[in-house]
Amino acid sequence: MFINAMGLILADHKRIQLGELSRPRALAAIPFAGRYRIIDFMLSNMVNSGIVSIGVIAMHKYKSLMDHLGTGSSWDLDRKKQGLNLLPPYINSFNQEKNGEADDLSGLLDFFRINRQRYVILAGSDTIFNATLNDFVDRHVQSGADMSVLYNRDGMKYGSPGVILGMDRKGQVKDVLFNPGKPVSSRCSMGVVVLERELLIDLISDDVARGDHDFSLENLLRHHNDLRLNGVEYKGILLRVNSVPTYFQSTMRLLEEKTRRDLFWSGLPVYTKVKDEAPTLYGPHNQVNNSFISDGCLINGSLSDSMLFRGVTLSDHATVRNSIIMQDAYISEGVELDHVILDKNCVIRPGIKLVGQKEFPVVIGKGAIV
Repeated sequence: MFINAMGLILADHKRIQLGELSRPRALAAIPFAGRYRIIDFMLSNMVNSGIVSIGVIAMHKYKSLMDHLGTGSSWDLDRKKQGLNLLPPYINSFNQEKNGEADDLSGLLDFFRINRQRYVILAGSDTIFNATLNDFVDRHVQSGADMSVLYNRDGMKYGSPGVILGMDRKGQVKDVLFNPGKPVSSRCSMGVVVLERELLIDLISDDVARGDHDFSLENLLRHHNDLRLNGVEYKGILLRVNSVPTYFQSTMRLLEEKTRRDLFWSGLPVYTKVKDEAPTLYGPHNQVNNSFISDGCLINGSLSDSMLFRGVTLSDHATVRNSIIMQDAYISEGVELDHVILDKNCVIRPGIKLVGQKEFPVVIGKGAIV
């Protein structure tokens, strides 16, 4: 499979913060679905499409992301030429700004000039789906548009609607609304666009000339007035992660067989960093119902409607319901958790009770002891 396109993933999003979950890491590095990070899904989509050159823009808190991606070998991107490129901020004595942020476009322009593919597929890190992007590129080429954007019709489902697209009957985007109070359309951008590499270089160069060093998908979509912007609908399963409630809801949807089937059993593999763990051990007093459990766990308590990452310990007489428990968390005896998100390496002391709600789950930060 050959596709004349390179990929570019934006690991951060200034307007999307997930509280304690995004405090120690970039949005793309947030754990998801037991053994993955959010970035794994878009990386896998690009690799499954035949893309062999992928850049990842990481502006802040990218240590976890670097540890996870490594050389890119888990995605067959550890190549002598092209492959996976992490693009951190480019800082020197000339471009250091007063607020400490660097000119993040210098290294990006170099990346585009080194790679000679005709098209660039840009993607954010707040949507999760499993599909190849070849048809998306083909439909963009056939439309004759300057730029195309993927969208789906879930704009009314979430409390934070994101980027809403107003389109005509020919599929051309005529209006772009950012977080409108009342969505005027159900067409919601998925944060994935495609355009020619030379056009993108021109747009970035114009921004730099005007002193604008903030590169984002939203800024690209603002060109809908002076460029022909085409919309392409995606009809498959899509999970959004643009707030703590949507992260919680998207994770809980994985307990539905249809969602798991479309996301993981579609014939397109989702690649991730491999870790060898022993199988999960179920103790004599375990009670497990409708839960997603990764390897390396020890289950002695009661578990229902929950997601467990690797290496979680659930002690005797502990009860976990409707919760997300991340890697190496330890839940002591007599603990009760309901609608709770525990980040990595958390310890919950004996007898503690934490209860949240579906719209407002309790979030405990990485390494916390409660």
